[in-house]
Amino acid sequence: MALARRALLVTLRRPQFLAPLLIFPTLLLAVNTGGLSQATALPGFPTIDGQPPAFFDFQIAAAMSQSLLLGGVGTGIAVALELEMGFFERLVAAPIPRVSIVFGRLLAAAVIACFQLSWFVLLGLVFGSGIHDGIPGLLIVCGIGALAGIGFAGIGVTLALRAGNASTVQGFFPLVFVILFLSSAFFPEALLSSPADVIAHYNPLSYVANGMRAPIIGYGGTRAVLEGFAAAFGLAVLFAATATHALHGRLRAG
Repeated sequence: MALARRALLVTLRRPQFLAPLLIFPTLLLAVNTGGLSQATALPGFPTIDGQPPAFFDFQIAAAMSQSLLLGGVGTGIAVALELEMGFFERLVAAPIPRVSIVFGRLLAAAVIACFQLSWFVLLGLVFGSGIHDGIPGLLIVCGIGALAGIGFAGIGVTLALRAGNASTVQGFFPLVFVILFLSSAFFPEALLSSPADVIAHYNPLSYVANGMRAPIIGYGGTRAVLEGFAAAFGLAVLFAATATHALHGRLRAG
C-alpha cells in the first residue's frame, strides 16, 4: 500500500506521465468522431432496437482502451526510470517482501485506470452521451478497466525489469496502435477485412473494449460483459505473473 501510494504521488507530481494518457486518446476520439461518424450506416454495424448507436458513444470504449494501454507504457517508463536512478536498489535493500515492489505498482495502476475511465465518462456526459446501464454500468466499466489496467501495467513493468532502461520501454509505444487497430475497439469485427478480423477475434483487447462498451451503449448484454471481465482478468493474472518473474530474474542477476 505504501509503494502504491508513493507511485500515485509521483504520477500526480509529474504531469508528463499523466497528460499523454488522456490527451492522445481524447484527440483521436475527436478525430474519429468528426471524420468517421457515417460508419454507423454501414451494413454490419451493430444496432439497438433497429437503430445504430451514436458513433461518439461507440468510440468512447476505444478511447478508454487506448488510454489504458498508454497507461501500461507509462508505468513501465516510471519503473525503468527508478532503475536508472538507483531507487530500485534501495527498495531491494528495504525490509519488505520483494513482490510488493511489483504489486504496489500494479495497485497504483488500477487506481490510475479508474481515473482515466472517469475522464472519458465525464467527457461523454459533457457531449451528451451517458452510460445506458447507469450506476451499475459505470461499476462494470471501472471493474473491467481496472483489471485491464493492471494487465497492461504488468506488461510495462515486465519490459522495464527486463530491459532496465526507459528508452526500450518507450519503443513499445508504436505497438500500442498496432494492438488497438487489430482489435474491434474502433470498429466492429464484422467491418474488418481479413486477416484483421481473424486477429481481432483472438485479441483480448477486443473483448475488453466490447465489455466496457456494452453498458455504455446497451449492446452486447451479459455475454459481452462476462467476456470483458474474463479477458481483463486473464491479462491481469498473466502479466502480473510475468512481472513477478521478471523481478526474480533481475534480483538473481543483481
